Amino acid sequence: MGTKREPTARQMRLAVELRKLREAAGLSSREAAALLGVNSVQISQIEAGTSGVSEQRLRRMAANYACTEGRFIDGLAAIAADRTQGWWEEYRGRLPTPFMDLPELEHHAHFRWDVEFLHVPGLLQTADYARSLFSYVNPEFPQSDVELWVDHRMTRRVIIERADPVPYEAVIHEGALRIRVGDRSTARSQLARVLELSEADHVTVRVIPFDLDDFGGAGSAMVYAGGPVPKLDTVVRDGPNGPVFIDAEAQLNRYRTLFRRVEAVSLDPDRSRDFIHRLSKEL
Repeated sequence: MGTKREPTARQMRLAVELRKLREAAGLSSREAAALLGVNSVQISQIEAGTSGVSEQRLRRMAANYACTEGRFIDGLAAIAADRTQGWWEEYRGRLPTPFMDLPELEHHAHFRWDVEFLHVPGLLQTADYARSLFSYVNPEFPQSDVELWVDHRMTRRVIIERADPVPYEAVIHEGALRIRVGDRSTARSQLARVLELSEADHVTVRVIPFDLDDFGGAGSAMVYAGGPVPKLDTVVRDGPNGPVFIDAEAQLNRYRTLFRRVEAVSLDPDRSRDFIHRLSKEL
């Protein structure tokens, strides 16, 4: 396979998982290479994400590493075989690399969870809401750059709008629904958009009201993208330079627990829709 100059986050995930499997098998790079019939440099390149690996070779590696988790191996093989050139490639070189990795992750996700406390989740945002948000957060950006970010965010919504949508659940704090990122008209339209999407069979929206005792989960904001097996899930959190991807198994378990705790204290979908409708009438 050819050498890649800049592996995507998804390709790096494959590389990391293969290294973990080799180390769990107690094999050195040299020993793994000998079993595969290649040199150790090739193993190092595969594990660094700078060289691809065929599905056939990946399955041989998994067998050499005594990995018997069939669905997990199938998930890795799907990453290895993937040659998708998605819509996000149009933005490569125009937006930071992590913002290419995020829609690629979403494109392949088996489900998606969001928890938000300050803003309406990106997949539910209207163009006017996103425009107001980007203009405020990046006041030095020219309008053309703001529009580029808005277009990117609006196109990301395809995962819940396409013919085979990703099952999506959003837990939104009342504060995020009340904060007027734009003017009153923008806020009203945004709440209407959330209500509209919440009626879809594959979309679940829950609200956490201010009037809730003993709630300390405001630090739990996250994007959670489900893989074919839990070990291949990914959490995305905001960092100072863009999205940060988290895939350590202990951290994934932690964020799953956090999501379930936040979900458990939120209003059910019907009461959440009623709640959002009341907020809209107050505007």
